[in-house]
Amino acid sequence: MKIAKASLVTPGENLVYGIFALAVSYFVFAYSGRFGQVSILLYYAVWLPLVLIDYRRVLGNYVKYIWIFAFVIFACLSVFWSAAPGTTARAGVQYLTHVICALIAMRTLDTRILALGSVAGAAVVLVYSLLFGVYHFDPLDGTVSFVGAFASKNQLGFYASLAIFFSFSAVFLLGERGIWLGICGVAGLLAAYCLFASQSATSVLTTAAVVGLCIGLRVFSLLPPRNRKLLFIAAAVFGVLAVIGGVYGGAIDSVLGVFGKDSTLTGRTYLWQQGIEAAMASPVIGVGYQAYWVQGFSEPERLWTEFYIASRSGFHFHNTFIETMVETGGVGLFLLTGLLLAGLFGHLKRVLTQIEGSDPLVLFGMSALLFVRAFAEIDVIFPYQIGSFLLYIAAGKLTMPASQGAPFQAMSPSGETMRSMVPPLGAGPAFPNR
Repeated sequence: MKIAKASLVTPGENLVYGIFALAVSYFVFAYSGRFGQVSILLYYAVWLPLVLIDYRRVLGNYVKYIWIFAFVIFACLSVFWSAAPGTTARAGVQYLTHVICALIAMRTLDTRILALGSVAGAAVVLVYSLLFGVYHFDPLDGTVSFVGAFASKNQLGFYASLAIFFSFSAVFLLGERGIWLGICGVAGLLAAYCLFASQSATSVLTTAAVVGLCIGLRVFSLLPPRNRKLLFIAAAVFGVLAVIGGVYGGAIDSVLGVFGKDSTLTGRTYLWQQGIEAAMASPVIGVGYQAYWVQGFSEPERLWTEFYIASRSGFHFHNTFIETMVETGGVGLFLLTGLLLAGLFGHLKRVLTQIEGSDPLVLFGMSALLFVRAFAEIDVIFPYQIGSFLLYIAAGKLTMPASQGAPFQAMSPSGETMRSMVPPLGAGPAFPNR
């Protein structure tokens, strides 16, 4: 049987393969620590061979991607001054190939398949954790929480957040119906339970914030583009004032209290302080990509001991910006922050200016989730992580022409698919201004 090239590499026409490839990627990212290097090879196997099918379509013009590759190139170059050059060289090559796979996915998948594949992938990850997961005792705050098949409840919470966000996006922003409505509903319920069981405050708060933000922007999208901008500016100013008022009014402590946390965020503020001090040792170029948390080095050994990390691995400063500053200095921090902000504000601009805003709204929500989590987690600076995979997809989509969307497909009373002039949640006016 001959398989058409379009069924593998053409966005919008490769639903089956796209969902399969994303589900494999999600599972590998989640559990490669359990299954070893063979699982990483499986991840490469679903993306890199697409280059052989149609390299022009799959790779595109990499000159346009220089700004996207800037951080990873600098991370690779840090091998020349790294405190652990062997570790930096290996990790840099892994991160570079990981970014290439993400950009291949970006060029071969449209937003709908990205959302549906993410729902499927996150659901598979959560089901595996529910079947084979365990509970862990946290000696820092004295709580017992469900960590699934992960070593940390925050990782389980992240995949649950992604399942909720993409299920919401598929149904309410992209207008999925039929069998996918049921799949998204089940995935959302599984994710909600995992969020509850994991007690991950970071995941719960960021998920609620991003979904609420997307709903607000959906309301804006019902207005003409010009009015959207004015309303968004007004809402943004009001939001900033409300946050400032909440900080000084003690709202943050009240919210943290709901999750059993205090103002130290279970020792994270101390860890941040230690990270800032470590960054000051080499503030411009850092100690080298992934060259800080190395066994045998005195400072990481001390922190592993203080935070009861018996494995002496898998630990970090719980802040993307501090971690980046320590490893790659101010230069790396500038490059990575620019990438995060480009994805965030680039897709926001499309949401506020395009007549049809479903696709950019999904990508904006994805970028917003990664950006907000960056203040408390490390999701985007390491290879074989779903956060970095999605970050480079979001950034890469900005190099593609803005989508004008398609008419919404709904089900007629007889069960047949029909075209509706009513846009799905997140779409703009049904009749564009001529």
